[in-house]
Amino acid sequence: MDLYSLNNKSLMGLDRLSFKSEKEIQSMIENNTEELFGVKFIKSEITCNDFRFDTLCFDEENNSFVIIEYKNTKSSSIIDQGYSYLSTMLNNKSDFVLEYNENMNSHLRRDQIDWSQSRIIFISPSFTSYQKNSVNFRDIPFELWEIGKFSNQTIGLQKIFSNSKESIKGIEKGKNNLVSKVSKEVIKYDEESLVTKYSKEFLNIYYPLKEKVLEWDHTSFNVTKNYVSFIKNKSVIFYMNVKKNEFKIDFIYRVDFSGNVKSKAIPFKFKDPENIFIPFENKYKESFSTSYTKNTDLDYLLYCLKQKYDSMK
Repeated sequence: MDLYSLNNKSLMGLDRLSFKSEKEIQSMIENNTEELFGVKFIKSEITCNDFRFDTLCFDEENNSFVIIEYKNTKSSSIIDQGYSYLSTMLNNKSDFVLEYNENMNSHLRRDQIDWSQSRIIFISPSFTSYQKNSVNFRDIPFELWEIGKFSNQTIGLQKIFSNSKESIKGIEKGKNNLVSKVSKEVIKYDEESLVTKYSKEFLNIYYPLKEKVLEWDHTSFNVTKNYVSFIKNKSVIFYMNVKKNEFKIDFIYRVDFSGNVKSKAIPFKFKDPENIFIPFENKYKESFSTSYTKNTDLDYLLYCLKQKYDSMK
């Protein structure tokens, strides 16, 4: 990870600095979990059974817990630690819900959590080739992020992506029984699972939309159990899920978790002259939804969705 500053068309490399300690990284991440990963910080240093979890967060989009761990030992096994932590959480669900309720002043129930979407984020100044290869599976519920500190008060984060089409389930047999147990409940959804789930007719309209949206700057997509979300930077532009013979597309217009959505500023004046989007409103959110079928005018649909995209940072 190299960073440069631009001065009169000339690039100057930023000096890479060392972190003072693992705690320095942890404090910085915990103060910025929403900005960096789109998750809510709950608590530091949670002890459960014989394990200590560095940072516990909550993913409101997927209703699931996220554990963040900081690594400064290059010899430790990510696979063993990751699956041990997930197994501990799944076997002590009530403890994690209690931590959420006590720290977030909430009344969340265990059955409201989507435990299948649980995941772990590992953060380190650098990972070894062995550590990277050990998690190089398409469906492993871990993320690896390398973090760097540079001169000029600059921080860099780089995600390590898997390029494998192999499933972690291929190593379930034999001694790795822990992987097998966790994999029965925790599922990493990807586009391959999308392809096997939906009919060819649906995919024929999904792919053209996906390709057009990904042409917009800073966009990506994420596949979950119930829907696909298209994202700008780290915020969702719109959601897509299957309803009988159509895709249903939704985007959030305004939201206020305290229950006074009308108090929020209008993000943009939505223009839909053909009235294909249906508004929805309650005290928490305002949204718009439409059906997307093979008969939908794709250019017009993109015109509507682009308004939400343009209103976002």
